[in-house]
Amino acid sequence: MDKSARTRLIKQKAYELGFQNIGIAQAGFLEEEARRFENWLKNGYHGKMTYMENHFDKRLDPTKLVPGARSVISLSYNYYPEKQQIDNTYKIAKYAYGKDYHFNIKDKLRELFQFIQTEIGETEGRVFTDSAPVMERAWARRSGIGWEGKHSLIIQKNKGSFFFLAEIISDLELEYDKPFPTDHCGRCTRCIDACPTEAILPDKTLKANQCISYFTIELRDELPADMRGKFQDWMFGCDVCQDVCPWNKFALPHTDPFFEPHPDLLTMTKQDWEEITEEVFRDIFKKSAVKRTKYSGLKRNIDFLK
Repeated sequence: MDKSARTRLIKQKAYELGFQNIGIAQAGFLEEEARRFENWLKNGYHGKMTYMENHFDKRLDPTKLVPGARSVISLSYNYYPEKQQIDNTYKIAKYAYGKDYHFNIKDKLRELFQFIQTEIGETEGRVFTDSAPVMERAWARRSGIGWEGKHSLIIQKNKGSFFFLAEIISDLELEYDKPFPTDHCGRCTRCIDACPTEAILPDKTLKANQCISYFTIELRDELPADMRGKFQDWMFGCDVCQDVCPWNKFALPHTDPFFEPHPDLLTMTKQDWEEITEEVFRDIFKKSAVKRTKYSGLKRNIDFLK
C-alpha cells in the first residue's frame, strides 16, 4: 500500500470514529515554536505550572517521543453543547459539561491506531490528547486543521474553536497536508478586549498565569485578592474568549452522548452551587474533568465569587 492509499484509509477511519477534522504533518523539530515557548517560560507566563518547564526537547521534537517518527496525525473532536447553563449562575467551561474527554478520545485514538496496525501493518507510534508534552496547537496548525486565533486557540473557518485536539505520532510515511494558509482573524480584537483579566496579548500570547482557567483549575494556592470581582462568575475554566469570537457562530452541537451533562448541571442556580454538598458534587461530576479541582477547590472558587 503506497502512502497515498495509507493516508486515505486513515482519514476515512478517523471520520468514521467521529473526529471533526484530520490533518497530517511531517514530524520534525519545531524551531519557530521553540523560540516562542522559551520566551513564554522566561516571562513566567506559566505561573506555578512548573511541569511546563519539563521535557523541553520532547515538546518540540516528536522523534523524542517516538523514535523514527515521520508523521504527526492531528485530529479535532467537537464538544460544543446543544444547551448551556442558565443565565446568572456560576459557570463552568463547556468542555467540562460531560465526562472527562481524555477517556473518550483516548479510546477512539487507540481504536484508530489499532486499525492502522491491522490494515496497514506494524508501526511504532503513540497516541496523545493533552496527556504528554506535545505542542498540540502547533501541529494542528501545521497539518492544516486551522489557524491560531489571537486567543492562541485553533480556529476552523466553518466550525469555530470549540473542539479538542488529539494526535498520533507514527513512524509511517504519509501524505502531508499544507499548513492552514491564512489567518482569518484580521483586525478583530474581540477576544483581547473581552478577556476579564487581560490575559491575552496582541501577538497571540496567552499569559496563562493571568487566565481565569489557570486560577480556577491549575492554581492550588489561595486566589489572589487583586483578581476578586474579575472572574465574571466563572468557577471552573472560562469560555469568554471563545464566546465572543465571531467564528463560533458556525459552531454546531456535538452528537456524542459522552459529553452530555448531568441533568441537574444546566439548571443549578447560584444558591444551589453555594449550598452544594460533597455528595452532590460527586454525583454531578462523576467521571468529569471538574473532579480535577476537587470539591474543596470548587468551593474555594465559589466562595471567591460571592
